[in-house]
Amino acid sequence: MDRLDNTVRPYAWGSPTAIPHLLGTEPTGEPQAEMWMGAHPGAPSRTTRGTLAEVIDAGPERELGSRAVARFGPRLPFLLKILAAGAPLSLQVHPDLAQARQGYADEERRGVPVDAPHRNYKDANHKPELICALTEFDGLCGFRDPAEAAGLLAGLGVDSLEPYVDLLRAHPEDAALREVLTAVLSAEPREMARTVAEATTACTRLGGAYAPYADIAHHYPGDPGVLAAMLLNHVRLQPGEALFLGAGIPHAYLNGLGVEIMANSDNVLRCGLTPKHVDVPELLRIVRFEPSDPGVLRPEASPDGEEVYETPIDEFRLSRYVLPQAGSAHDFTRDTPQILLCTAGTVRAGEHELGPGQSVFVPADEKAEISGAGTVFRATVIV
Repeated sequence: MDRLDNTVRPYAWGSPTAIPHLLGTEPTGEPQAEMWMGAHPGAPSRTTRGTLAEVIDAGPERELGSRAVARFGPRLPFLLKILAAGAPLSLQVHPDLAQARQGYADEERRGVPVDAPHRNYKDANHKPELICALTEFDGLCGFRDPAEAAGLLAGLGVDSLEPYVDLLRAHPEDAALREVLTAVLSAEPREMARTVAEATTACTRLGGAYAPYADIAHHYPGDPGVLAAMLLNHVRLQPGEALFLGAGIPHAYLNGLGVEIMANSDNVLRCGLTPKHVDVPELLRIVRFEPSDPGVLRPEASPDGEEVYETPIDEFRLSRYVLPQAGSAHDFTRDTPQILLCTAGTVRAGEHELGPGQSVFVPADEKAEISGAGTVFRATVIV
């Protein structure tokens, strides 16, 4: 197995302290948002044999196993991350596989440069995600019941929000949500900025259930995404709890440290809380306008101590082991590729000793024994 040397991405929303605290290093004063583990071309992990992408390219079946290559092709189909949100990420949604293929083919046909700021589809893949909290973790996930959203907006006492309140109360659920989100994102910018400013003042004064939106507005003053966020469920994960984010579900991470795993894709359609491009017509085509429960996941334990976060897709499978004491070894050998990540304590993976934030890549069928006292996340695929 290969110890991984991983890149930390300095996105502006990242916490300057959470990842350094996990790794036991000194903060640099700059944001440290995501540590990537995998073979994504944007920042592949490094090994003594070259980058993980180069290692896999040199022998896909040897590294990934024949079944994974037959199912997903000669590439690692997932990206594992440690994510540290110190400020809200953009409010966003991801396409399903058919939508991604159609959107990518259309932009390729029209000659939209892949690095153009207005390009929506960087690739032809979908991007389901799973986030598992390492600390308390705040996020937004899926639409509230329209009547509940209407009550939240009405409670602000802002006159210019009354048309949205009426829409949410007067239409069937899917039509109500579609009309209000469309109206918010299509409003005249200066008028919307004034409405958001009034709503922000009210959120700050009221606190309680409004506090998350006051904080969002602090980071994105005047952004229509502040009102869009109030249409969504606010959820606070406790350590060990997770959210699965499937296609068409609007969501945003607000604050906290977690382990994230996703299918390899860069396809994001934004709804707000960002200075980046917002393609309203394409967004409305992708979003699933239906209220839903956030669906907090708790791991299902197996007899050998593996705690699995069940999801409906095959590109990744995330599980956790909490090893209570040093001594006994656990056999992690599989016929699929794995990344093992330590998040607490000290564990030994083969010849490698891992502390918090350290990880290894285990090729398919390679003997993998894990021992020690700590927490290990295992990322692999289902074939």
